[in-house]
Amino acid sequence: MSRPIEAVIHSAALAHNYQQIKKNAPQARAFAVVKANAYGHGLARVLAALPQADGFAILEFDAAIAMREQGVKQPILLLEGVFSIAQLQQSAAHQLMLAIHEPRHLLWLRETPLSAPVDVFLKLNTGMNRLGFAPEQAADLVAQLRDMPNVASVTLMTHFATADDPARGIARQWARFQAQTAGLDCPRSLANSAATLAYPEVHADWVRPGIALYGSSPFADRSAQSLNLQPAMSLRSRIIAVQQLQAGDEVGYGATFTADKPMRIGVVACGYADGYPRHAPTGTPIIVAGKMSRLLGRVSMDMLSVDLSEIAEAEIDSEVELWGQSLSIDQVAQAAGTIAYELMCAVAPRVPVCMD
Repeated sequence: MSRPIEAVIHSAALAHNYQQIKKNAPQARAFAVVKANAYGHGLARVLAALPQADGFAILEFDAAIAMREQGVKQPILLLEGVFSIAQLQQSAAHQLMLAIHEPRHLLWLRETPLSAPVDVFLKLNTGMNRLGFAPEQAADLVAQLRDMPNVASVTLMTHFATADDPARGIARQWARFQAQTAGLDCPRSLANSAATLAYPEVHADWVRPGIALYGSSPFADRSAQSLNLQPAMSLRSRIIAVQQLQAGDEVGYGATFTADKPMRIGVVACGYADGYPRHAPTGTPIIVAGKMSRLLGRVSMDMLSVDLSEIAEAEIDSEVELWGQSLSIDQVAQAAGTIAYELMCAVAPRVPVCMD
């Protein structure tokens, strides 16, 4: 018998979240962002849950090609574009949309024989300072691209660095984008999850929701539930041992937790080799037998300990939810000093995954 841990992907929640995003941006089309194996949920599972999506945005080139070969017909956007002439040629053959963000892309588009013209997303660096051309180049670049037989269409694109921060928002980047693209007759794609939910003025033609699609809030001060988002992943396990402690007894590697009174604790089949964060401290919330409990001591490779002192019905084989439908992944991430993105993407290959 395998270990009792499993990750459950909730297909109805994925569909619900996508529709909720569409309700927030009713005039825009929405790329479902499925990079990083769909934020750890499994690319094939998310594609199956979203057959009506307007399009998909992904970073990994091979995965994008595989999507086409598996029959995905919707637009597919490569968020970092291509990294070689061969990839550009294959992208054209498979009708992939390309983000272009550096001079080589222009050279390759100008000089490479392609089987068909490609749709390009011209990425402008309005303040994130990762990828993109200076916005002041926008008009000239659009003119260049429109003069290239290899280019079918040009969409203007940028990425907001602080859309999730109410104190900073998008004002500076949005103003710079507007100033440098005024009068350019191009579609636009600007909004990530936070901007889609908070700034309707930047919905434009395509929104690009990522974390919200998977049921996590992009905002530190607004819960997923308040945004009508549902968790798309539950990480579940069971109690595999129970220990009785006396005052002064210590728990786990490093003896980082010491009981101050008699206690009953449970050992859960889940550790950092399964993707649970090793740095999660004592007190991190965990659901046991349907009731809120807390992590005790240091997370080890395969196991962690929970407080059963107030859950008399908990025993060996009682169900544990590390995060999911009863316990928000955002709460766990906050307690562990990280973000939900990392927890989702860190679930280990050894953890069995199923869909409900």
